[in-house]
Amino acid sequence: MAKVLIVEARFYDHLNDLLLEGARAAVEAAGHEHETVTVPGALEVPAAIALAAESGRYDAYVALGVVIRGETYHFEIVSNESARGIMALTLDGLAIGNGILTVEDEAQALARARKSEKDKGGEAAKAALAMLALRERFS
Repeated sequence: MAKVLIVEARFYDHLNDLLLEGARAAVEAAGHEHETVTVPGALEVPAAIALAAESGRYDAYVALGVVIRGETYHFEIVSNESARGIMALTLDGLAIGNGILTVEDEAQALARARKSEKDKGGEAAKAALAMLALRERFS
């Protein structure tokens, strides 16, 4: 049984609740345990995963959050840098599923977050578990 850490950027509560529901359900359906920690925004997700990885307590990680395009360049910075940080950690050997949504508006976020629609939280959890299995295969 693996121990999965779900790191959520809790900026949009109602959207994150949906992502979290999907991620937790997918981890539980696969027979694994999970914990959840919350960070202020998507930029903090990679740092939280890196800190948690140092503890050695977790086997895989799920990154969750929602970034909605606004009127400034901030959207690009947050979207690109959170993805870059997560990718750097995966290249270091961590099993991470990236469920940080980067969308144009709330309607797109809702469609991607709901379990009954695209279930991106669940997909991110399944990706993390798939990468964990692959890492174990190559160990």
